[in-house]
Amino acid sequence: MTAFHYRDDAPYPIRDDIGREHRAFWQRLAGPGSWWSGEERVAIAKASRGALDCRLCIARKAALSPNAVQGLHDHDGELPEIVVDAVHRIVTDQGRITRSYVEDNAASSLSKPAYVELVGIVVAVFSIDEFHRALGLGLEPLPAPRQGDITRYQPAVLSEDIGYVPTVPPDGAVGKEADLWPPMRTANVVRALSLVPEALRDWRAIASAQYLSFAGMQNFVKDEARSLTRMQMELIAGRVSAVNECFY
Repeated sequence: MTAFHYRDDAPYPIRDDIGREHRAFWQRLAGPGSWWSGEERVAIAKASRGALDCRLCIARKAALSPNAVQGLHDHDGELPEIVVDAVHRIVTDQGRITRSYVEDNAASSLSKPAYVELVGIVVAVFSIDEFHRALGLGLEPLPAPRQGDITRYQPAVLSEDIGYVPTVPPDGAVGKEADLWPPMRTANVVRALSLVPEALRDWRAIASAQYLSFAGMQNFVKDEARSLTRMQMELIAGRVSAVNECFY
């Protein structure tokens, strides 16, 4: 039986597994990652929350090209401007991120692996925050950073056949990456964060609770633990994707 005890102040009952995955992510966020320290990871999460009110981002979003508006982002100075710019663009103007933008950042001080981990953090935090906003709940406090060593780990098998960054190819989920997806059964949206496997694992855990697990995607009728049928879920997902101009 599904339990509902996550947030007592919520207007609707919320499944325990959602709260469990949210809290687990906050714990992982606080520690060092593959390319960022715990302090930097929490600062990236904080910057993502400030993006929606950033005056530069608002002006750029209204402009024909984001490059037509120059200036500095609104932030507290905890992160370099190049990092804040990437965080804010992912939140407010992701549809106009180009290959040249990613390449220029990589040629400067924001490497592609560091960028992918940054994307993973922003996507996870924004997903959790939007869940709370949708229910009219206050955002959860960010965790206190923990000390530790950055791993700088990269998968042994990588390809540059999609997107703007290297990814693990469909047949490359082997060895330490064997848990990322079943043999040869994946999609480009799953591969997108695979340059930093831990970022993909974080996204997968949150998506499994808030949407569907990989195994759950094979159920086209109804999961007994969910209130909505699969058709209702996909109708909502399709509508949200259209509003957000997600063309995937």
